[in-house]
Amino acid sequence: MADRNDTAARLQALRKLLSREDSSTQDELRSELEKLDFEVNQSTISRDLRKLGAIKVIDPSGMTVYRLVEEVAPLRQPAGLGSLITDIDHNGAMIVVHSTPGSASLAARVIDQNRMTLGILGTIAGDDTVFVCPRSTRDLDGLVRKVERLLSGAQAD
Repeated sequence: MADRNDTAARLQALRKLLSREDSSTQDELRSELEKLDFEVNQSTISRDLRKLGAIKVIDPSGMTVYRLVEEVAPLRQPAGLGSLITDIDHNGAMIVVHSTPGSASLAARVIDQNRMTLGILGTIAGDDTVFVCPRSTRDLDGLVRKVERLLSGAQAD
């Protein structure tokens, strides 16, 4: 039986659960950890996933699941990523990508892997929003179109 307050043991157990490749929600992870006698809530799971660097990805069957970054690098363009994007716009200085909840880190990773060809400095991802910092603000409409094409599955120009 695990000590329910042992953070290191809980993180190790969570790593093992993530490597099993079948947990798609934080609630499923919480339930599995509770079966292992860890006392956790959704906030704990969320913090632990951030500590481990876990991200949501789309597996070969099209299901969105949590993975550790080292398990998914290098990232292929996931099929269906475009369906997770709800809006892309800019304010003249920054591009904002809105996605379904939990999908922003996946979109940001795809954008970051193409930052040189896109002409961006980097991204910041939340749960359902990605801020994209362009290298230049001269043609943000064109950059928005490039990001839209990339996230829909086309290659960045």
